Amino acid sequence: MKNIKIKYLLSFFTMAFMVMGVFSSCDNDDSSGSSGAPVITSISKSVEGDLVPVTVGDPKNYYIIQGTGLSTVTKIYFNDFDTYFNPTLVTDTAIFVLIDEKTPYADASNKLKLVTKQGTILYDFVVAPPTPKFDSYNSINAAEGDIVTIYGDYFLDPVVKVGTTQAEIVSSSLTEIKFKMPASSMDKYVSVTNISGTTTSEEAVGSALYDDVIQGDAGHWMWSGSDVFDTNFKDDIIQGEAAIKFVFGGWNGADMKFNSRDISKYKAFRVKVKSVSTSSDASVIFVFGGWAYQIKKPLTNKWTTIEIPFSDIGNPTTFDQLTLQESGGFGGNTILMDDMGFVLK
Repeated sequence: MKNIKIKYLLSFFTMAFMVMGVFSSCDNDDSSGSSGAPVITSISKSVEGDLVPVTVGDPKNYYIIQGTGLSTVTKIYFNDFDTYFNPTLVTDTAIFVLIDEKTPYADASNKLKLVTKQGTILYDFVVAPPTPKFDSYNSINAAEGDIVTIYGDYFLDPVVKVGTTQAEIVSSSLTEIKFKMPASSMDKYVSVTNISGTTTSEEAVGSALYDDVIQGDAGHWMWSGSDVFDTNFKDDIIQGEAAIKFVFGGWNGADMKFNSRDISKYKAFRVKVKSVSTSSDASVIFVFGGWAYQIKKPLTNKWTTIEIPFSDIGNPTTFDQLTLQESGGFGGNTILMDDMGFVLK
């Protein structure tokens, strides 16, 4: 990694100094120099090869501002954010500058402002948000016309699709989108697109066993009446607005029955799990097929995705029960589960 960073920096600064050399030569041939009012002619991303003008920039990347009268620049602002620049990377016709990752992108001016001793100039330039961060959506098993909520970040002017069908957005903020589930959405993935790119959900529509509620619940219980089975735990979640909280006594367990489902289109069982205990022995046994298959999985105190391939449990074609058994061996544990369901083939 260190060699990669050094190589990148050498490449960048080699290019910077070469370009600066070219622009400096041009400055020497141009008697007008920095005496005139500042002018911006273009902005290009600092990459090897020809400099291609752009009107949109990405934070944490270097850009070359080209023009005239730039050598006396004192301040650079992207969207009114005071941006640091290195004075040694400035000539009368070019400025190398890094767009700060803290630069605002929502409800912004979409302007680059240069302040020089000869005057101030504004230039149309958009600072793009990062690619959408797609944390979760709920309900995963939504039907046509249901209002679904997507949770995440960087949802600036978003476009939502289910499969290839564009969905109707009801409302949106930078961190939350509500959309109407379109027709024929079963087994398709949800995606969010902004100006910077697209991010797609991990879960397909209709694949949930638990997404704030137990889907197809046919009864659930703890083995011991003194243990806790909370299906609406909201203090620590990873998907939607609720999780399941199990408070297990040592080697105690729980049973969950579901309306029988055809799972021939799926390849694995999935669930996100977290141990409240920090013990390295924290674990849980997933039981399938009436105790025919017992899959022990270690747990940590951070949310972790567990996938159990159906090939490991006899390739079932239907699913109607899940049994859990605490197996840490240290007297019991509190275990959280969320985003339970299946993985498409």
